[in-house]
Amino acid sequence: MIPDFQTLMRPVLQSAVAGERRVSDVVEEMSALFELTPEERSEMLSSGRQSRMANRVHWARSYLKQAGLVRSPRRGWFEITEDGRTALAEAPDRITVAYLKRFPSFLDFQSRTRGPKDEAALTEEPGDSAAATPEEVLAAAHDEIRDGLASELLGRLREGSPRFFEETVVNLLIAMGYGGPGGRSAILGGSGDNGVDGVIDKDPLGVDQVYVQAKRYGEGTTVGSGEIRDFFGALSLKDVSRGVFVTTARFSPSAEATAEKLGARIVLVDGPRLADLMIAYEVGCRVRQVFPVHEIDEEYFE
Repeated sequence: MIPDFQTLMRPVLQSAVAGERRVSDVVEEMSALFELTPEERSEMLSSGRQSRMANRVHWARSYLKQAGLVRSPRRGWFEITEDGRTALAEAPDRITVAYLKRFPSFLDFQSRTRGPKDEAALTEEPGDSAAATPEEVLAAAHDEIRDGLASELLGRLREGSPRFFEETVVNLLIAMGYGGPGGRSAILGGSGDNGVDGVIDKDPLGVDQVYVQAKRYGEGTTVGSGEIRDFFGALSLKDVSRGVFVTTARFSPSAEATAEKLGARIVLVDGPRLADLMIAYEVGCRVRQVFPVHEIDEEYFE
């Protein structure tokens, strides 16, 4: 199991007793110390920019630095201070955020980051329950908001009319770049549509086209292989080579196997993937607020 950043504080501090340490080397040392599996070593943050273990080691070092227990003599390195050596003697088992509060520099750091409205919280003891780093807390909150939005989007689509769902799917494809400038799209749902709900040019000139099947189903419903074969037949009647089957439900394993056997002709988009695409391309939703997360530019301080 990947240790939380508070569990890492004392081992990270201990690693610098003999002299300066490179942060990247300590990440590897901590990974070996806590016997992480290859999967745990390679586990990434949701941003995909840093491993979870490296992130937690960096946060442990950062908190130790804010308390004055380590300092950075040069880029990517740290060394222990006299206060750090004292801390190792005073806290032989574990160093936590609660322990760091005895250092004025750490209290100053907390007062700067929390702000006036949280001053009362500075006297509270968080104990050892705060396992996540601030970056992980922010990422988890973002994921929770995104999951809630995805559920809301699917709910709205299920409550709307079939026509509205078909229009939304075509609008999404346009937002994704299908059709290009001046490209054409049309909703075909209705009698005589031969089982196809929409069509959109794959390129601005309309040399190739993508046909769409949009099925609005309730939560818990599964699309079976029969509907995939019906859509394939409709594509054959129109003599086209590509189709996208979009649903608010899920596809059964047999439906996925059928689509795979038919080659690259049919792309399946289930409810969760549909919601993710709508959020990514801002169809039916929009960005309300942005929280920039800055980091030190090490090259500036070289």
